[in-house]
Amino acid sequence: MTVQQVLFFLFGAIALGAAIGMVTARKVFHAALWMLLAFFGVAGLYVLLEAPFFAAAQLFVYMGAIGVLIIYAIMLTRGMMRQRLPRVNDQWWFAGLLAAVLLVVLVWLVWQHPWATTTAAAPEDSLNRLGLTLVDPEGFALPFEVASVLLVMALIGAVTIVRER
Repeated sequence: MTVQQVLFFLFGAIALGAAIGMVTARKVFHAALWMLLAFFGVAGLYVLLEAPFFAAAQLFVYMGAIGVLIIYAIMLTRGMMRQRLPRVNDQWWFAGLLAAVLLVVLVWLVWQHPWATTTAAAPEDSLNRLGLTLVDPEGFALPFEVASVLLVMALIGAVTIVRER
């Protein structure tokens, strides 16, 4: 087993374990911390895939901006969460059944797909092409702008909720 394979399994285990910790955490703040660890595991997988742009974007955008935004929103709205609500959802069995069905479908799809592998190196100007695609009006510029507007709206909403109390 090579070092790259060991690192792949390590980062995969970190991402998967943190994702499980995120959805099973009883406190929202702890779930946010688990989410940041899952983002770190995914960034490590991007590094192993030799995709430095996506690894940096994962670290800066997701771990940095979105993670801090979620933790900030949790801290601002913590007073609202003091209400006594049931800790267990009564429909947990339905969510578990739906997740199991989705898992079976995804495993079947992965099993049926013919995965072609190549040993060709990435083109030299791949980062340049990616940058041009991101700012191209017909490329990925719109999803990035929509995400930024959505994040600003979430922050304004969190501040508004806190200020009303």
